[in-house]
Amino acid sequence: MISDGMHTNPAALRIAHRAHPQGLVLVTDAIPALGLGNGRHTLGQQEVEVDGLTAYVAGTKTLSGSITPMDVCVRHFLQATGCSVESALEAASLHPAQLLGLEKRKGTLDFGADADFVMLDDSLHIQATYISGELVWQAEEARQ
Repeated sequence: MISDGMHTNPAALRIAHRAHPQGLVLVTDAIPALGLGNGRHTLGQQEVEVDGLTAYVAGTKTLSGSITPMDVCVRHFLQATGCSVESALEAASLHPAQLLGLEKRKGTLDFGADADFVMLDDSLHIQATYISGELVWQAEEARQ
């Protein structure tokens, strides 16, 4: 489910979570404009205009796509469903890995897994990203 506050009604998120919490998979449909900030950007052959968490075909109000990052989707899902933090995080990590048959390598920190993970603060904002156990990105506030 896309839990970005635009695609899926909070009531639908609650129903889906209550119906099958172990099988619920959170996804984002973010396009490559994610992280570019407000303004006009060229993505391949298309010029888009980013406004908040939405991208439009430049000069129009035609939706080009969402630019909502996964951590925002997790926080929205948590707020909409009232589920535990663990359930929300598993819906964004373990459950997608299980769906794809990758749960031995992804969505877990078990021995032998790929060690791809994010560090979150208490408010579930990303502070650092690790790939294969190596730090690849760190939030400015986490560096201090």
